[in-house]
Amino acid sequence: MIDRYTRPEMGHIFSLENKYAIWQEVEVLACEACAQLGIGDITPEEAAYIREHAAFDAAEVDAIEAVTNHDVIAFLTDLGKHIDADVPEGSPKPSRHVHYGMTSSDLGDTALCLQLVQATDIIIEDVRQLGRICKDRALQERATLCVGRTHGIHAEPMTFGMKFASWAWELERDLERLQEARNGVAVGAISGAVGSYSSIDSGVEAYVCEKLGLVPDPLSTQVISRDHHAALAATLAVVAGTCERIATEIRNLQRTDTLEAEEPFRAGQKGSSAMPHKRNPITAEKVCGLARVVKANAQVEFDNMALWHERDISHSSAERVAMADSFIALDHMLQCLIRIVGGLILYPARMLANLNKTRGLVYSSKALLALVDTGMSREDAYAVVQRNSMEVWDDVHAAVPGPTLREKLEADPACPLDAETLDKVFDPWAFLGRIDELFERVEALEF
Repeated sequence: MIDRYTRPEMGHIFSLENKYAIWQEVEVLACEACAQLGIGDITPEEAAYIREHAAFDAAEVDAIEAVTNHDVIAFLTDLGKHIDADVPEGSPKPSRHVHYGMTSSDLGDTALCLQLVQATDIIIEDVRQLGRICKDRALQERATLCVGRTHGIHAEPMTFGMKFASWAWELERDLERLQEARNGVAVGAISGAVGSYSSIDSGVEAYVCEKLGLVPDPLSTQVISRDHHAALAATLAVVAGTCERIATEIRNLQRTDTLEAEEPFRAGQKGSSAMPHKRNPITAEKVCGLARVVKANAQVEFDNMALWHERDISHSSAERVAMADSFIALDHMLQCLIRIVGGLILYPARMLANLNKTRGLVYSSKALLALVDTGMSREDAYAVVQRNSMEVWDDVHAAVPGPTLREKLEADPACPLDAETLDKVFDPWAFLGRIDELFERVEALEF
């Protein structure tokens, strides 16, 4: 996963250094809250001393954990050593106030939620950037003719800008989903064993959460319920699905037999160890592969919702892998697409050639309506157009010379359409008279 498209910012969020830094801040804030609220015997001066001297050494924490087999205890032991380092022998140790009335979940769950908020903010910015690129390219290519396909089969004329625009709209919806999921996971809990505040005042929770930009979980059961996390994981899976959709379209458009678009291929890049001519959509393929990881990890978070009674830790090991991997993979996918879509190579002449490849079959719907407008029943009109279309279809797919659909209709006594009407029927822009409305909507998009 670590390569030129992976940014260190996302990896850092799930590093031990960042986790321990948040743990330290949570513990210091809790001490400050206790001092302000008169909980325990901590004084404001002692809270200030703890703030000034709090520190940790990740390597030392790991060494202690190797003995204790408990990460939070290991961290608190190391944190306490740093806080008390300069305290004279025989004097009260300020570190005694640290973790007062708290549980490991109070610390770990609150910190994890802050990590998830930090990570979601990066994904939100990624999506905004990709959305802006899609919007800009949609407007640039609003008049670039191409054929639309349904079921993989040529359907009717459209413009390539509509593809970019469709992606832009989906990314805009992803932004809304991400913001909602971010708000949903921006919670904290410092409520003690089984969440009853038995040894700590709820005011500590309120203080810590406010300082961290979180809101208190209204009723944690020592752990923050994992529906918050599952909703976020589901949203990440949806965004991954968007990435996969974009990448899949690019892969299909890069097929040799289609070749209307191509992902960037840099100078010096090699496509195959055996076939020097190859220019493969490898980055788009990678995006599709990683989408499977993010979608699969969402199931892990769904399974983490059901814990035994008020808490167990079956969720902990799974989410440490699944959430970090999903965020790192999705950030990577979005960075790949920012590069691909921003530099996507288009071949308008090939698009036009593909549009005409089926010798006018893509105009069959307009021919049908034109016959109906003459007073012919829809059933009879459909029969005329289909009969001629199937003959052209057979010639096209047999790769043999033959007339176009227009020429077939002109020669068919059952078709009363004159030359002027047929000119209109076989004009690709006759299908696109209303697309300005679509692009006016795109212009209003804000990322």
